[in-house]
Amino acid sequence: MTSILRSPQALQLTLALIKPDAVAHPLILEAVHQQILSNKFLIVRMKELLWRKEECQKFYQEHEGRFFYQRLVEYMASGPIRAYILARKDAIQLWRTLMGPTRVFRARHVAPDSIRGSFGLTDTRNTTHGSDSVISASREIAAFFPDFSEQRWYEEEEPQLRCGPVHYSPEGGIHCVAGPGGPGPA
Repeated sequence: MTSILRSPQALQLTLALIKPDAVAHPLILEAVHQQILSNKFLIVRMKELLWRKEECQKFYQEHEGRFFYQRLVEYMASGPIRAYILARKDAIQLWRTLMGPTRVFRARHVAPDSIRGSFGLTDTRNTTHGSDSVISASREIAAFFPDFSEQRWYEEEEPQLRCGPVHYSPEGGIHCVAGPGGPGPA
């Protein structure tokens, strides 16, 4: 894999998944979406999909053999999910903080206003997933958005999104660079 040259101020990408328990409840899905926007993440790409069991097994293969693996795979294939590519300075760490601890009981006590503290049901049905490193973000983004070129994005879109002006397009569900005479920053 080629190294991607980035400016020190470059936005960082992360994958964010909204799990079936949240997608099944439109008010929770919208609340999570609004938290993404209100925390100033740029939505680079977004799509809803049904994940096949085989895709789940491949994605979570690092957990194969652990007690929760089968339950997690079955659950993630049980209904629609929403996948986002989010961008922001320190996006990975900020998204993980916004999500809160993986274990819902812990999230409710140490981060009650986090997404998992507010909406998580169990440790498996904990509303969201987020990449834990730059390497996993690249791998996970490629798994969900195979046509997305991270290198091309850093060359073409990232400088424009970072320098703005940017607006959020509710129709497309993503942030766009405002054209001349177009809407200003969101």
